[in-house]
Amino acid sequence: MQGVQNVFRSLGLAMVGTMHPRMLWLSFRPFLIVSILWGIVIWLIWSPALDMLRVFLTTSIFTSWIQTVLTWVGLDEARAWVAPLFLVMLLIPLIATSLLVYIAFSTVPAIVSSVMRQGTYQGIEALGKGSMIGSFFYTIWSALICLALIMLTLPVWWVPPLVAILPPLLWGWLTMRLMSYDVLLKHATTAERDILLERYRWELLGMGVAAGMLGAVPTFFWATSALALVLFPFVSFVALWVYSIIFVFAALWFSHFLLGALKELRTTEEAKTPKVEHAVIDMEAS
Repeated sequence: MQGVQNVFRSLGLAMVGTMHPRMLWLSFRPFLIVSILWGIVIWLIWSPALDMLRVFLTTSIFTSWIQTVLTWVGLDEARAWVAPLFLVMLLIPLIATSLLVYIAFSTVPAIVSSVMRQGTYQGIEALGKGSMIGSFFYTIWSALICLALIMLTLPVWWVPPLVAILPPLLWGWLTMRLMSYDVLLKHATTAERDILLERYRWELLGMGVAAGMLGAVPTFFWATSALALVLFPFVSFVALWVYSIIFVFAALWFSHFLLGALKELRTTEEAKTPKVEHAVIDMEAS
């Protein structure tokens, strides 16, 4: 029950903190960098990728039925949108995942440092021995697992209910995994991190899924709106900033929750220590 209360306490602190100018800047910086990089990539690959995708959709036994179905139901005009829509559906998880990975690796440490300056957490000693290199490989490995799961489940994203269910679950898992590791990287020992992740695994997963559901809003708009398809470059940049703000909010949420849980864990352990020492003294005296 205490864990649930801390989830909502941390949620309120994160909502307020997200509106701070520093947090808005921390959300804008990764958005700007990732937007420029993906803008260049999309400009370079859009036409050749569409040509290859049209060939694949018309010749592959797995996707050629889509063209037949559209003709059968009298939607010949919609056939022109199939390849661009497929390409957008492929790019969405790649763009969103790359943004989350960049924020987890480059921005979360700054967010944790900002949270640590608050009086509530200033007494927490940095006992973690994790390194940025370790964080980098952990982040990349987690992202590769998530991307593999996304690609395996991508065909069923076309089913209307699943487009609002699968992305939150997948990005929720990735958000929980990355945020939990990076928030505790410098301040918790390996043993403390294992204890916290085991003790609060359901709360952390719920927080990750909640953040994933917020992230599914722009995904759902991308995947279901013809206007988003027509204005994909512009809409993608707007959606990217929405993603960025959501990921910064998630980092604040996890920071407040895990740092508070770490402080509580150490307070509890310190309270047990004098009892052990007194017991040893009593035994020696007797």
